[in-house]
Amino acid sequence: MTRIHRLIAVSAGVLALALNAPLSAQSYPSKPIRVIVPYAPGGTTDLIARLVGQELPKRIGQQVIVDNRTGAGGVIGADVVAKAAADGHTVLLASPAEVAILPHLQKMPYRADRDFAPVSLAAVTPLLLVVHPALPVKTVQNVIALARSRPGQLTYASAGTGGVQHLAGELLKITSRVDLVHVPYKGAGPAMPDLIGGHVAMFFSGMPPAIPHVRAGKLRAIAVTTTRRSPSAPEVPTMQEGGVAGFDISNWFGYFVPAGTPSDVIEKLNIEVNRALRLQDVKEKLANVGAEVVAGSPQELMQFWKAESDKFAQLIKASGAKGTD
Repeated sequence: MTRIHRLIAVSAGVLALALNAPLSAQSYPSKPIRVIVPYAPGGTTDLIARLVGQELPKRIGQQVIVDNRTGAGGVIGADVVAKAAADGHTVLLASPAEVAILPHLQKMPYRADRDFAPVSLAAVTPLLLVVHPALPVKTVQNVIALARSRPGQLTYASAGTGGVQHLAGELLKITSRVDLVHVPYKGAGPAMPDLIGGHVAMFFSGMPPAIPHVRAGKLRAIAVTTTRRSPSAPEVPTMQEGGVAGFDISNWFGYFVPAGTPSDVIEKLNIEVNRALRLQDVKEKLANVGAEVVAGSPQELMQFWKAESDKFAQLIKASGAKGTD
């Protein structure tokens, strides 16, 4: 009987494993999903998180909480997710800084390529070089000429050290041989009032937080940072059209979960995030501020992520950009 009991116990264990394997996605989510935005409210990352976060509960049956965890150029928020339970209930909406730039700049509390699993690319947007209207510039060449006439005096804001806005400024410095002063903020939201108030000269901003102020006349748009003009601001030339050859940089936003999250949970989250992103209302609201919905599979985000990481590593080496440590 002992041998029979052992066989029954082993069989029951095997059956339990077989039954539980596919249940992770069936029972997911079992509680509210927390989406960590590593920047202050008001920026592009926050806007995407809230638009998608409003739609997800309609399908998943659980609340989605957008949690803004600011600091250290996005590292504090990303580290929360890196150390969270790998069950799909804590999600990072990342920009390049946390997963593709800062790992090449400074010592990190996590290893992005080891501690995160990709879910879906959400959107891509050009950066928009904007200045205060009082600054006597209207073109990229005006900006370069002014910077050369005031070496070490012209300031540019960023959403944090190591962010894509910071690297855009570094790219301008090395391509145009100008000396600019970097002023990092804890996100685009806090940077905007200082730019509008004239406390910093310019900002390679994400388009969503900048376009309303450009349309209201509070800021002047100089150029977009991608190789083609943005449909949301077709009148604004590219940096390359402005005479800066080889200038091509964009901001992007992707959903990540802690490494080790079950693949079926990632797949389910990917499906629902993609459905929300592809809703016409969501696409129109993002397009209105210059963000193009991309969506896609975890594998596509993985390939894109690696290519971007390699590109920024080369830019950091060429520019000599430094992190915070």
